[in-house]
Amino acid sequence: MNGATAYLVAAVGLLIAAAGVLVAVVALRAARKRTGGPSGAPVGDPFRTVDDDADALRGDPRTLKPGDLVEIRHTSYGVRGTLRLREGGWSWTEHLLDDARGGKLWLSVEEDPDLEMVLWTTLPEVGVDPGPAELEIGGRRYRSKESGRADFTSLGSTGLDPTGTVRYHDYAAADGSPLSFEAYGDSGRWEVGTGDRLHRTEVRIYPQQTDAADTPTGRVG
Repeated sequence: MNGATAYLVAAVGLLIAAAGVLVAVVALRAARKRTGGPSGAPVGDPFRTVDDDADALRGDPRTLKPGDLVEIRHTSYGVRGTLRLREGGWSWTEHLLDDARGGKLWLSVEEDPDLEMVLWTTLPEVGVDPGPAELEIGGRRYRSKESGRADFTSLGSTGLDPTGTVRYHDYAAADGSPLSFEAYGDSGRWEVGTGDRLHRTEVRIYPQQTDAADTPTGRVG
C-alpha cells in the first residue's frame, strides 16, 4: 500500500468514526427529549399535587400574614391581623380581612389533611348559645360537629390580646355549610359566623414585605 492509499484509508476511517459519534449524539438528544431531561435527572416529582402548582401561580395561603393582600373571587382584601391557633397537635390560622368599603371578614386556613379555606361572615346577635346537638338559625338547621378549646397568638391588629384561649363549637347544615361559635377567654361572649368554603383557584395571594408582621401585638380596638 503506497502513501496516498494509506492516507485515503485513514481519511475514510475518520469520516466513519465522526458519523458514528454524530448518530450517537442525535440518539442521546432524542432520548433526553422523551424522558424530559438529562440522563439520571428525575422526570418529575411523583408527589407534586395540583395545589403545589396553584401555590406557584397564586401564592401559598398557608404563608398569609398581616400586611399581605389577598384576592378572593375577584375582590381584594388587606390582611389586618392573624390568629395562629393550636389545640394539642393540631394548628390552623384565621385572618382578619378589610375590604375597600371598610367591611370585615375572617378567612380560616387549615390542612385537614388537604388545604381547606373558609370565608367567614359574622352574624349579629342570634340569641342562641352552642351546645345542643341541633339548632336553627336564620331558618336553617345545623348539626353539631365538634367543639373544643385552643390557644392562640395574635399578630397585627385583631382586637385581641397577644396570647389567650378561645372556645369554639362548630356546626354544619345538611349541605355542608359551616356555622361556628367562638368565645375568647373564659368569660367572653359567643360570636357566631357563617362560612363559605373556597376553592383553591378562587384565592390569590400578594405577599408584602413587612418586618413586623410576625410580631405579636397588644389589644387593638
